Amino acid sequence: MSDRVAITGDIELPDEHVDEATEDRVASLWGDAWRALIRKPIFVISALLILIMMVMAVFPGLFTSKDPRSCPLSEALQTPSAEHWFGTDVQGCDYYARTIYGARVSITIGLIVTTFALTIALVGGSISGYYGGIVDTLIARVTDMWFAIPTILGGIVILALFQNRGVAQVSLVLIVLGWPTMLRLVRSSVISVKETEYVDSARALGATDFRIITRHILPNSLAPVIVYATITVGVVIAAEAALSFLNVGLQLPAISWGLMISTAQNRILTSPHLLFFPGAVLSITVFSFILMGDALRDALDPKLR
Repeated sequence: MSDRVAITGDIELPDEHVDEATEDRVASLWGDAWRALIRKPIFVISALLILIMMVMAVFPGLFTSKDPRSCPLSEALQTPSAEHWFGTDVQGCDYYARTIYGARVSITIGLIVTTFALTIALVGGSISGYYGGIVDTLIARVTDMWFAIPTILGGIVILALFQNRGVAQVSLVLIVLGWPTMLRLVRSSVISVKETEYVDSARALGATDFRIITRHILPNSLAPVIVYATITVGVVIAAEAALSFLNVGLQLPAISWGLMISTAQNRILTSPHLLFFPGAVLSITVFSFILMGDALRDALDPKLR
């Protein structure tokens, strides 16, 4: 056992007990949050809907046996029926199958963009909030410049530069435009935590900056970031659909809800099912992630319980 000690209040704790105290605090936070979440109908409903969408994206064959790319023109623009639950599109493709398979691209983009944007935010926000000074000023100014670029408008301009636009290109553009808000949130959380007693104790014991940030600061700063990241997944899915609707996002032969809505816009009156079904599934998915974020916010913020 180390001879060095950390002073926390009037209690002297050995070095390793500082880490244990942090882990216990984090475990208690998430344990209390989980007990609060499972009692909330809003969390249960949103979690079930998100689970269904995730399974749909990974295993679309569980929901339909039809090939979404099998498109006999003789069956074009059929209304919903027992054979084609959501009807068929202008090429005769089964619309239910295409709606199911559309979940894969839309949710994949949402998760990829959120994961990479969160990684950028955690690294940049931690450095900015922990070190302060000129480092914080530089990162803050770069973030401010990025805030001046509207997501949709910026996406239109940047994606117009690509000749081929697939999942990788759309994800890259949304990552480039989507990290500033999360970085500011991480920075604010780190600033509020870095002056606490357990961080001072770890610093006095000679812990490295990397250890202090990863073991003491970030675990106690993640709650608001996770809430925002959950909501961001839904926002990114909606942004991808908007870009595809404007014909600057994904390109055919990709299957996505945004592309389906885009091709349906000229047939709203004659074939409303072409707009209704992908639009309804898209709305339910986005709404589910927003509900999940609200439930997490209420559970992770003791003031709202």
